[in-house]
Amino acid sequence: MPNEPDPIEVPINGVLDLHTFRPNELGELLPEYIEACLEKDITSLRIIHGKGTGALRRGVHALLDRNPHVVSYGLATDKSSWGATLVEIKRDVNR
Repeated sequence: MPNEPDPIEVPINGVLDLHTFRPNELGELLPEYIEACLEKDITSLRIIHGKGTGALRRGVHALLDRNPHVVSYGLATDKSSWGATLVEIKRDVNR
């Protein structure tokens, strides 16, 4: 069996820094993180994807578009947060 890297411990605090993850991990990671935040009654999230080419940001936004818990999201506008998306979520998925 090939050496699998140890799982990365992600603190559930409403801030998800994607710099330590591969893009192919997002499809599972982001929905699970949203569920974990809801379990802790965290409804405002900051997803840090970086500036880069924008591919990671587009992938994050595509996943947010499909998640029934997402009420709204947009790019962080303060200078210190460039490269992040702010997300509002709710438990009740029957908008």
